Parts: sequence; C-alpha cells; structure tokens
Amino acid sequence: MNKTLILATILAAGSVKAQQPLTPELLWKLGRVSAEAVTPDKKYAIYGVTHYNLAENNSERNLYKIPLNGGNALQLTKSQGGETLVHLEQNGNILYLSKGQLWLLESGKEEPKQLTKFDGELSNVKISPNGQYILFSQEVALQKVQSADKYEDLKKSDAYIFNSLNNRHWDTWFNGKFSHVFYASYQNGIIGEPVDIMADEPYFTPQQPFGGAEDMVWSPDSKQIIYVCKKKFGTDYAQSTNTDLYAYDIERKQTKNLSDGMMGYDVAPAFSKDANYLAWLSMKEDGYESDKNDLIVRDLKTSTTYNLTKDWDETVGGFLWSADGSKIWFTAPTAGTIQLFEIALSKDLSKVGAKQVKQLTKGDYDITSVNGESGDLLLVSRTDMNHAAELYTFNRKSKELKQLSHVNDELNASIAQSRVAGRTTKATDGKDLFSWVIYPPDFDANKKYPTLLYCQGGPQAALSQFYSFRWNMQLIAAQGYIVVAPNRRGMPGHGVEWNRSISGDWGGQPIRDYLSAIDDVAKEPYVDKNRLGAVGASYGGYSVFMLAGVHQNRFKTFIAHDGLFDTRSWYGTTEELFFANKELGGNYWQQPIPKAYTQFNPISYADKWDTPILIVQGGKDFRVGIEQGLGAFQLAQLKGIKSRLLYFPEENHWVLQPQNAIVWQREFFTWLKETL
Repeated sequence: MNKTLILATILAAGSVKAQQPLTPELLWKLGRVSAEAVTPDKKYAIYGVTHYNLAENNSERNLYKIPLNGGNALQLTKSQGGETLVHLEQNGNILYLSKGQLWLLESGKEEPKQLTKFDGELSNVKISPNGQYILFSQEVALQKVQSADKYEDLKKSDAYIFNSLNNRHWDTWFNGKFSHVFYASYQNGIIGEPVDIMADEPYFTPQQPFGGAEDMVWSPDSKQIIYVCKKKFGTDYAQSTNTDLYAYDIERKQTKNLSDGMMGYDVAPAFSKDANYLAWLSMKEDGYESDKNDLIVRDLKTSTTYNLTKDWDETVGGFLWSADGSKIWFTAPTAGTIQLFEIALSKDLSKVGAKQVKQLTKGDYDITSVNGESGDLLLVSRTDMNHAAELYTFNRKSKELKQLSHVNDELNASIAQSRVAGRTTKATDGKDLFSWVIYPPDFDANKKYPTLLYCQGGPQAALSQFYSFRWNMQLIAAQGYIVVAPNRRGMPGHGVEWNRSISGDWGGQPIRDYLSAIDDVAKEPYVDKNRLGAVGASYGGYSVFMLAGVHQNRFKTFIAHDGLFDTRSWYGTTEELFFANKELGGNYWQQPIPKAYTQFNPISYADKWDTPILIVQGGKDFRVGIEQGLGAFQLAQLKGIKSRLLYFPEENHWVLQPQNAIVWQREFFTWLKETL
C-alpha cells in the first residue's frame, strides 16, 4: 500500500468519533476467551472465559457451550474458581477439573456433582479413550535440598543446598520435587492405585515452567502414554533443549524413546484419528529454543519418521489432524500476522513437503489456534490489535471466517478503535523491513503526535496482530501516541534466515532496524520529531538500554521492563543457559570474547546515557534477575538523569496480578506524560 493511500485511509478513519478511548480499567473488564474442544456430535464448541475482579485482585473462569453454526452461548459452570475441560462423553456429559478434583455435569442438567476426592490435587487430567484409566501429573519429592528436610533436628532452619544448576527456574527455587506422570484405573470417579511411570527419575513432565496437559497423551487404543520429557538433570538440564517423546507401554511397563537422535525440542504429540500416525513439532538444534519448528509425522506401522516441512521456509505453530487423516491444519507466522495453513498428506509421506502447504486465511489479524473440526468448519481463535481473542469458524469451502463467540462485543462497541497500518522501510542493508504503525483513534493528520518505538521481546517472537493485556497497542495509541512496531531481525514470519540472524548479533542489525523504522516514520508531517520515545520488555528492555547509549539524541524518553543491562552479570544469574549460550554466542570467558559482552553490552555505553528513563523490574524474575534493573537505575541516578524505578517484589518476568497490572499501566502513562 502506498503512502498516499495509507494517509487517505487514516484520515477517513480519524473522521469517525468513537465513544471512549481504551483505558487500563476498561482493558481489564474484557473477558479472556480460550477454546476447549468441539463436542463429539460436532454441533457445539466448548470454551472458557476468564474475567478479572480488580477489587478482589483475582479471576474467575467458567465454561460455555455455543452452537458451531452460531447462536446463543450457554454458561455451563458457575462455581467459584477456574474450571478446565477434561473429557466430553458421547452422551453429552462433561467432565471438568475444578479445585483439583473431577466434576461431572450431566447433559441437560445445571447442577454438577463432584466425582473424585483424591488425596491432594489432580492436574493435567486426561481420561483414556476406552474410559478405563485416568492420566494426571503430580509432584514427587526425590531430593533433599532444603535444610529442614536434610537435617531432621533443624526443622526451623531455612536454607537451600545445591550441587548443580537449575537451582531456580523462571520464578521458583527448586525444592527437590519433580512433576511426574501418573495413571490409574478409573470408574465413575473412583481412582485406583496410581502408577508413577517415571518412578525415581529426577526429571520433569510436564515441562517446566509452562508445560501442561499437552505434554502427555493417550494412544487411541489406551495401551500407551506418550509424554514429553527432557531427561537431563542440573547443569546439563540448564544448557539443553533436548526434549524427547517417550512411549510408556501399560501392559509391559516399559518406556521407549520415540525421538532418539532428534536433538532439539520435540513437543506436542498428537495421534491421527485412525491411530496409524503420530505427529509432533520438532526443532533440530540442541540449545536453540527459537529454532524452526518442523511438523514431524511417524508411520507407526513401519516406524518411519518424516519431516513434512523440512523445505518450507517458516516455522509451525499449533496443529490439528483432520478427522480423515488426509491433512493437518496448523498456524504459522507470516508477514506480521499469524495465519491458518493446511498441509495435504499422501500415502507416500516421503513426497510431502512445501508444495503441499497451502495458506487458508489472509488478513490483518492473527489465527492464534485451531481447535476442532465439524464438516467444512474449523474452530479457531482470532485476535487483532483492536480485539481480544474470540472464537471464529473458518469455512473451508467458502473461505469465510465468521465470528462465533461474542464475549466482548458490547464493550468493544463502546471503545474507540485505532487505525493499524503496515509499512515497509528499507533497512540499512537494503532489505525490506515491515512495521505495524498504530494511530490514535481520533487521529488528525494535520496535528503532530508524540511517537513511540515499540521494541518486542523474545527476541525471536512474532510481532503480529497480537492482543496483550499489558503491552497493548490499542491502549497506548488511545492515550494519544503513534506506535511504531517493527518486525526487526529475529522475528518469524519473514523466512527462517531472517529469524535466525539475530542470534549473536543482538546489538547489531536488529538495533539498526529499529532506528531505520523510527527514522522513516518520523519523516511524516504528523510525527513530532522532538517527542520520540522507545519502550520494551525483556529483549525489548535490552534494546531500550542499548538505544539509550547509541540513539544520538533521537529519543526524549525511555521505558525498559526486565531488560538486560549488563550481559556479563546476566549470564552469571540467568537460569536457562541454553538461551544465553545460543543468543549471546557463548560465555564471557571464552576467547575470542563474543561481541555480546563488549560491543553489544548496554553497560559499555554508560557514559553516553543522558535521557530520562523508567525502569521496571520484577522481584521474582529469574530469567532477567533483579540486578539488571537495579544496575540501570543506579547508573541513571548517579549520572543525575531523571529516572524512576518501578519494582514489583512478587512478580516474575511478567506482571500477572490485576492490581499490579493497573499500577504498571498507570505508571507507564504517567511517565510518558511527564517526559514526552
């Protein structure tokens, strides 16, 4: 789209006055929708909606049912807490998990009944296809690392004793317990004697810190359990991404590694409906967490494994088998969005490749998940920068994408929407650099606006039509700011090489990409060149710290959240060392010393810092430790730079508590008003 057409569209959009701009408080009134499943009769979708209560600082999640052909939603659960779907029976009965126990909601009834009274809490529950077994995870204490456990006579002591790394992860100190996979006989809420299929193994399933029920699945014949596990411990665990798929045979009590020799992440196992094939996602390189995700299929009759996307120049997201096994649908980033794709399968899987991949959807939105099939309809989740996730159906014949759930329609109708436009800039190396530009809802091209450069974290995470409840582009624009969000080097959706090129070059071309994007947009007459700011978190926070030393007076203010300030001290305190080793190019004592610790280290430019900066830091952030935020704040204070530290003692790399999130947003915008 040329600049003249973009400007005309912006002017037209800006002429329509909406009722009210989005505020932090309105943002947190939105329901958060997530799909669960399609019912066995293929007539309904089951989904969950989470609402937050700011006054109580908590949340409530309930389950709903809605006809796939459209209609009114029926609320299924109403109890306090959060309900998660476990199993849909052919007769319409629904099993769900609440407060660590199984509950049954019979078809046509409103009152559920509690099925289990299991000692402790059940989690990640799955009922076997034949209905005779239950699968779940529980923590098992295998090591004594806390002093009160190690020394029986010192029960009031409070110390940890470690002999290896992985002593802490994400936001939790290791306490000697490991999450394990269990199964047991099951009948009408009665659970038999549980069997730990990982007995005495010092390993985690589900994977830490974000793995869930997707890490453990039943085979269609109920004879095997497939689970994801990284069978490494301590320092080895902290330096590897080599998860494998393991098959546990219930009758033989034996375990087999299905992905032996595949060295990166192997995750998300899923059987075809006919049980002849097993698919999963696989990365090739050990230690590279953002490697290309390939779609792997194993023929279980011949034990032959095929990489279906080896020659496709992108990375695969979530996927779903078709009922007839003839195709697999999946999501993947492309050109600043996430779209729905299809790969057609043939009897000879060795002939399946990039030519069989077809993009099904296209538009300025994200298809964030594909969750079920009913005839020609696919159940998907969709977002864009003006709308939180809602459920949609995609008609494979008509190619129509139709909204199914309407959880936030009423509130959205009262909120002014922002114009979001794509823009392509020439980077310093001559390559095309795509950016999203988000404009205030009442944009007037005859006025001048303060403009923010948004620096994405990851670093290899897609900057698409996402909808965040913290870094919300609509919310920022609603306060009167233009936002520039570049798909700089290191983001999927522009080919594998574009994504890989950031590793070892954090402070190089990606930073130049940021400057190219903001310099290009700043040429527009409606951008106030004297009121530019840069904001970001994680790698985005690192980017802000780097820009603070090299921006050459472009920016008037900065905001950095949980960013890397000194890469040497960061390497010495972060927990997932595989990430540091890959992304920074190694450690800081090797020779030659990687540029990440010298030329690309923000602290190396401390003498150049002279611009106001707000620094946000989580006290339980073990990915980017507290010393990073404190060091940056201390530098700014000692240099006499206007600066502020926003510290959340109980938050990790994110801000999760509702009231803390409101504080974050209020301080964010207060700082911008003061300094921009």
